[in-house]
Amino acid sequence: MPKRILEGVVVSDKGDKTIVVRVERTLLHPVLKKIVRRSKRYHAHDEANAYKAGELARIVECAPKSKLKTWEALPKAAAVDAPAPKASRAKKAAPAPAAPAPAAAEEGAAA
Repeated sequence: MPKRILEGVVVSDKGDKTIVVRVERTLLHPVLKKIVRRSKRYHAHDEANAYKAGELARIVECAPKSKLKTWEALPKAAAVDAPAPKASRAKKAAPAPAAPAPAAAEEGAAA
């Protein structure tokens, strides 16, 4: 069975070689039929102490490293190379319309 990879925001990096990552997921509420956001915090092993609070991190399942840590942080290079999830992609701005050709100059030359 493949290892799960989750993406979330680092909420704490105070422990040595440990980060806490908040991962959000969305679900359809069974009664209200609205999209609801749920979040969960995961303790992950960060060998290089590379991540700081507020950064986007990707974590992967691993064998238990301590009582709370059963996830490892992927290296920053691997996190950057992978495509971002659909929810966090920024919308691209529409290109500016091209300036219309000066019609008055063309009409004056033809007359």
